[in-house]
Amino acid sequence: MDWIVVGLGNPGKNYEYTRHNVGWLAIDAYAEKMGVKINRIKFRALCGECMVNGKKILLMKPQTYMNASGEAIAEACNYYDVAPDRVLVICDDVTLPFNRIRIRQKGSAGGHNGLKSIINCLGSDTFPRLRIGVSDRGDPTTDLADWVLGSFSGTEKKKLAERFADTNEIIPLMIDGRTEDAMSRYNGDKK
Repeated sequence: MDWIVVGLGNPGKNYEYTRHNVGWLAIDAYAEKMGVKINRIKFRALCGECMVNGKKILLMKPQTYMNASGEAIAEACNYYDVAPDRVLVICDDVTLPFNRIRIRQKGSAGGHNGLKSIINCLGSDTFPRLRIGVSDRGDPTTDLADWVLGSFSGTEKKKLAERFADTNEIIPLMIDGRTEDAMSRYNGDKK
């Protein structure tokens, strides 16, 4: 395995279309584009495999809940001997406006418990990440946990589906080592 691409989320029907599961939704969109099923259970995750630009890729949706995502990812990294800088993580970001993308080569968890778990389990923050904004809560007094575990509206789902066309282009760019190109083209609002 050359790369691992992980979508973060929580298992269970009640979390399926929540803001916290935008990583899962994005990786599902990519798997559909690639004609791959993410349905094999391995490393406490749902997995699928594909080839991207001549590289063998493991697509993962950890089933460990968000706060323990790193456990499943570390198992896969250890098994395939994949270094952290070859793990692309797709997740939600409550500090970004809805549907805005932020691509980074490495960095802190930024308060995201899934990223915190990955950093702790891999012992490194040098993994690339693609964060998708889910904010715009309107009322700032709304509890943050309630917000991220709330469902997208029908309009938001439609806008996200359109944005996933961009994430489908970003993933191969990053796997190809063209993160700077991806950042200059896609960081920020939908163009």
